[in-house]
Amino acid sequence: MKQGQFEQLYQPLWTVMELEIIELEKPDGRLKGSELASFASRYRRLCHFHALAKDRHYSSHLVDKLGDLVVRGHQQLYRRKQPLMQQFTSFIVAGFPRLVREQQRYIWWATALLYVPGLLMFLAILWQPDLVYTVTAPEQVSSFESMYDPENRTLGSARESETNVQMFGFYISNNISVAFRTFASGILFGVGSIFFLVYNGLLMGAVAGHLTNAEFTQTFFTFVVGHGSFELTAICIAGAAGLKLGYALLAPGNLTRKESLKRASLVAIQLVYGVIIMLVIAAFIEAFWSSNNILMPWQKYLVGGFLWALVIGYLVFSGRGLKSEASTKNSDGRSGSARE
Repeated sequence: MKQGQFEQLYQPLWTVMELEIIELEKPDGRLKGSELASFASRYRRLCHFHALAKDRHYSSHLVDKLGDLVVRGHQQLYRRKQPLMQQFTSFIVAGFPRLVREQQRYIWWATALLYVPGLLMFLAILWQPDLVYTVTAPEQVSSFESMYDPENRTLGSARESETNVQMFGFYISNNISVAFRTFASGILFGVGSIFFLVYNGLLMGAVAGHLTNAEFTQTFFTFVVGHGSFELTAICIAGAAGLKLGYALLAPGNLTRKESLKRASLVAIQLVYGVIIMLVIAAFIEAFWSSNNILMPWQKYLVGGFLWALVIGYLVFSGRGLKSEASTKNSDGRSGSARE
């Protein structure tokens, strides 16, 4: 094909690309949704035309012009990033709750694996108190009793910490370690995540049942009701991320197990990012609010109920109907980064 025919046939496409690139290069430049969705495919064609022009030894003017558009398009497609704070805010407000809803099958399984054994153990210990020793050692049982003794000035663990800030650090470390084990062990074909979810559920039910029998109900439940909404929900999501990894290995479909795991991990890691944020919030509440033994029980229950409603409402409704870069991603978590 002669150069004149080549330009006549394909120039409209690179003219459109040039106009879009000029728009994106503006400080506040944006593309419409349909333009953004097709930007990557047009850019690939532009690269193909540039390669053809070089291979066919067309004029340097045409080759250089196409080369310049390729470089500028590359900068917009791959190098333009949202400011870090804007990315973080977008993830919190829309990206994370959307992802939780998309992975709700794993979320529901993880929730059942945590709460169902916990509820059964709680009821069993109310009926047969000695069953608590099948889950935890006598020394730990005594430790739980001392933690939630109504005579304490503060409640909960880490009482060796002298300040709330030290307690905050302890809770972050403890909560994240539990969540990470629950998530990372999912690589063992999901068995590890199942084990930690069930075990933590049994432990939770055992402690709740034993303290109820010991008549420490008020101190225990007023302590956990505040931060539990963030902490327990985060553990469920961490378990769901682990289950996703395990299922990717068990049922890779038409993919190799390596590729299936790679794709699942792109989603699972994003879930874990959200889990970490939720656990930091939970640790803050636990250190500065839950451990306070001066507040009236009704005040703690009221705030706790509000926090549970907040977490559920956030995961169910936040991000619905909002446009973001996340909407251009495919199911593998990949996307172009040209701005909307």
